[in-house]
Amino acid sequence: CTRSLAAAMVPKFDGATPLQWSVRLADSEIARRGDSLNWTPEGKAKWDYTAGLFTLALLKLDAQGHNPRYVKFAEEAIGSFIMTNGNIRRYKPEEYQLDAINPGKTVLALWQITHEERYREAAALLRRQLDTQPRTSDGGFWHKQRYPNQMWLDGLYMEAPFYAEYTQLFHGPMSDYDDVAKQIRLMSEHSYDPATGLFYHAWDESHDQPWAIKATGTSSNFWGRAVGWYAMALVDVLDHFPTNHPARPEIISTFRKLCQGVVKWQDPKTGLWYQVLNEGGRKGNYLEATASSMFVYAMAKGVNHGYLSRDYVPAIEKGYRGIVEHLLKNDGSGKWSLTQCCSVAGLGGSPSHGRARDGSFDYYISEPVVSNDLKGIGPFILAGIEVQQLLGAK
Repeated sequence: CTRSLAAAMVPKFDGATPLQWSVRLADSEIARRGDSLNWTPEGKAKWDYTAGLFTLALLKLDAQGHNPRYVKFAEEAIGSFIMTNGNIRRYKPEEYQLDAINPGKTVLALWQITHEERYREAAALLRRQLDTQPRTSDGGFWHKQRYPNQMWLDGLYMEAPFYAEYTQLFHGPMSDYDDVAKQIRLMSEHSYDPATGLFYHAWDESHDQPWAIKATGTSSNFWGRAVGWYAMALVDVLDHFPTNHPARPEIISTFRKLCQGVVKWQDPKTGLWYQVLNEGGRKGNYLEATASSMFVYAMAKGVNHGYLSRDYVPAIEKGYRGIVEHLLKNDGSGKWSLTQCCSVAGLGGSPSHGRARDGSFDYYISEPVVSNDLKGIGPFILAGIEVQQLLGAK
């Protein structure tokens, strides 16, 4: 009874509760995508971190009130790549991409739901990549084989929660938790900027990448989604970290430091966050959906788990309201869209849309802005789950 009473008291945003918004966007996206994420011999679908993020969000939503369609979608999108022996189609371990680890979170979830051995084998295959992943001299994972000597904020989200959960589920050695904590610590040490309270997108140990500042090796701007990936990495990794592990307080403290910085740069008018976080008024900058969704999710979950104080609730509520009121659009046929998503952004490698990926302000605002990118849809679904719990607990 108390639960339904709490649900009745959850405030509505534009006529619906946060959980209802998560369901609306999940259902809209499933309808839009159809089977396009599924492996077929002649198809274009890839073993992809964004599919991992979206399907993980669907499985978390399923846990709120069972919907067999969500599990089925995840089983088809991720499971179609996994052979009976646990090998993964279109996964190339020798590329050492941390991005390729991210769908492993859905693999672990599906193993726990279905108990199919192929999921356990596939998770073990992804986990083995980390054993030989190239590292910086102080032990930090390279983001990819083709990005030597570089740690990126994005990479922490891709690998750390999976690494910790795998260790937890299969009773791995304590030294694996130490390694997870080390990855988080090194990223923080190398990319934190005390002046803004924010984290630079990446760090190049060799200091010789064209995008790297010569003196420090960091990139030169604060890209919203990169900080969002790191925020989600920190709050998700704690789900699987032993309560008595000596590094746990340190991870919580890094998370608090990040949230203090992020709240400082929230747009006071809309509650949203900019593509380049600390350059709000600059021409060409825009309020960006994926980072805003990631921050709302991470902070709401942080308060729900007691890592952050309830002083954050107004900023979280304002951020969530901002997404619903400014970034969600109804297409008239019952489907909802999340607008103003940065399509992609990276550093180095080949130019994107004719522009060098040099980490400049102009580069970050030049990448295409799209609707319904899974890097926004997934975090928005997760944000609704956490905000529902947060506001139902007032």
